[in-house]
Amino acid sequence: MEEQSKLIRTQAERSKNREHSVPLYLTSSFIFDDSEQSRATFAGEMEANIYSRYSNPNTSEFIAKVCQMEGAEDGLAFSSGMAAVFASLAGFLKSGDHVIACRSIFGSTIQLLDQLLPRWGISRTYVTALNLEEWEAAIKPETKMIFLETPSNPGLDLIDLEWLGGLKKKYPHIIFNIDNCFATPYLQKPLSYGFDLVCHSATKYMDGQGRVLGGVVVGRKDLINELMFFIRHTGPAMSPFTAWLLSKSLETLTLRMDRHCENALAVAKQLEIHKSVKSVKYPFLRSHPQYLLAKKQMKAGGAIITFEVIGGFDAAKIFLDGLKMILITSNLGDSRTIVTHPASTTHSKLSEDERREVGIFPGTIRFSVGLEDIIDILADVNQALDRI
Repeated sequence: MEEQSKLIRTQAERSKNREHSVPLYLTSSFIFDDSEQSRATFAGEMEANIYSRYSNPNTSEFIAKVCQMEGAEDGLAFSSGMAAVFASLAGFLKSGDHVIACRSIFGSTIQLLDQLLPRWGISRTYVTALNLEEWEAAIKPETKMIFLETPSNPGLDLIDLEWLGGLKKKYPHIIFNIDNCFATPYLQKPLSYGFDLVCHSATKYMDGQGRVLGGVVVGRKDLINELMFFIRHTGPAMSPFTAWLLSKSLETLTLRMDRHCENALAVAKQLEIHKSVKSVKYPFLRSHPQYLLAKKQMKAGGAIITFEVIGGFDAAKIFLDGLKMILITSNLGDSRTIVTHPASTTHSKLSEDERREVGIFPGTIRFSVGLEDIIDILADVNQALDRI
């Protein structure tokens, strides 16, 4: 069965009511037939729902669909994307451990590595996306994990997954963990290159309509089992209602991403020729310095464009304030086209030098292309740029 068919046909087991669409399981706990079933379930001898903080038919269905797309053995769902990222780090690290992370990652993930994990004696070393020699050189005896995003947020730098897969073979004891949110499991499948864990903010494309917060981590079953202990006793559980919405949204993910990518490429090409635009980065533009790598490891270029306007922050403000249809928000991956100014919002806690290192300048705009008619998107972009 093909991927799109699986997303539609994967469904929680029908109840005796013979429902066509999966119902909402809005229950905190589940009953047992007898005391022996209760004992065996808590002892791990039998698989069954116990408590919705651990599992629920709605979250299980959502996880199953993500596992199918990523080619994962198992997974867990979380209350937000950052809960998933935090758990994928803290669930495996202890005092004295060392993490290697690509410098070009989401601002909140940087805060985890810089501000929170050091409280527990966990150190980190940053490496750059475009200098792979740094990665192996940064490995220490105490290195427990390598964490990255590709394409990066918001610089859209790519990291060679095949090369990293070769590094994983050399250091099998290190957990390779990737945030695959920008690409989605439809466009890119890191586990096929030998990665151990993949995390997502399901708030983005998996929902696709700006309705709910959610996160998911999938990967090797032994690691997910280890992570289960962490979430059972810390409680970052996804609600059944959120899981129900997300599972329904996944039925259209491939269709939506095809349109996102088609629109994004058209916008990127238009931006390249506008007189007010200094530079444009989009993985499937031929001008992207890693265009061939993008074509090799991604099905399409995604929905995010990063561009810099001439005139810095003042020009960026004119562009943002001149938009009529397109919305300004810190989110991305929505059916509606939205823009963000990373230097003053999502990455504002970084120093100016740190922002420049990952390709964020005062005039940088992160552009999340939606599903509107391309004629309307381009018209709004052009009239706003013409104001500069």
